[in-house]
Amino acid sequence: MNMQSTDSIWLNDTNVCRIEQLAELSGLSIEEIEDLVESGVLEPARDDAKAAPTGDSAGPRAFQLRYVATVRTARRLRDDFQLDRHGVALALTLLRRISELEAEMNAIQAKLGHSA
Repeated sequence: MNMQSTDSIWLNDTNVCRIEQLAELSGLSIEEIEDLVESGVLEPARDDAKAAPTGDSAGPRAFQLRYVATVRTARRLRDDFQLDRHGVALALTLLRRISELEAEMNAIQAKLGHSA
């Protein structure tokens, strides 16, 4: 009988991982992840206690663990739909906006006492 052991991580805003780990978990290159940062899809974690006084990012970039799901979705969009970097960024932005609008709609429906 073969038993497989799997590790799990809690994808949250508290814990962070390095950009190299995001690349490994997602299948994206570091350059592709940097493109997502430049387009505003990903935002590096801010650690004010460790930040250099000049604002330089001397150390490797770190990201909140919740972005693991985002970069994995980015890879699937890239591979499944053969999107370029701009297409992936646009699709992720639109998916995030749809999610925000659905949450807002659900909150309004809950206040009005309606069910979907």
